[in-house]
Amino acid sequence: MLIDKHSRVPLYEQVIAQVERGILTGEFKADEQIPSVRQLSMELSVNPNTLQKAYAELERRGLCYSVPGNGRFVSKDAETKLRTMRRELIERVEQLARELKLSGINESEVISAVKTAYADGGGVPANTVIEGVKK
Repeated sequence: MLIDKHSRVPLYEQVIAQVERGILTGEFKADEQIPSVRQLSMELSVNPNTLQKAYAELERRGLCYSVPGNGRFVSKDAETKLRTMRRELIERVEQLARELKLSGINESEVISAVKTAYADGGGVPANTVIEGVKK
């Protein structure tokens, strides 16, 4: 897991994004344990409360669950939930495209921006996530 303490993105949001990315890429599989708050706190030098906040949000989203005394695990349907949530982003892209059209932005500029985003391999900007802890 990788975080950037100098990013404008809050640390807990970076942790959420990294776990979500791990689920989508298969790094974290269904019913597999995710790193403990204590482990990540030590390895990332992050306050455990920050990590607890991130994990609580992941649980709220139904992406992981707690087993008292054993840690947190990826939910069986976490990948499906994330893919569904990502598909819903298409609706937002369509709405943004309409707004950009009304603003006079050329279609080719919008398409170019989308192609640029896809060309970077789906990575997060360097100022958001940097190399760090392995699961």
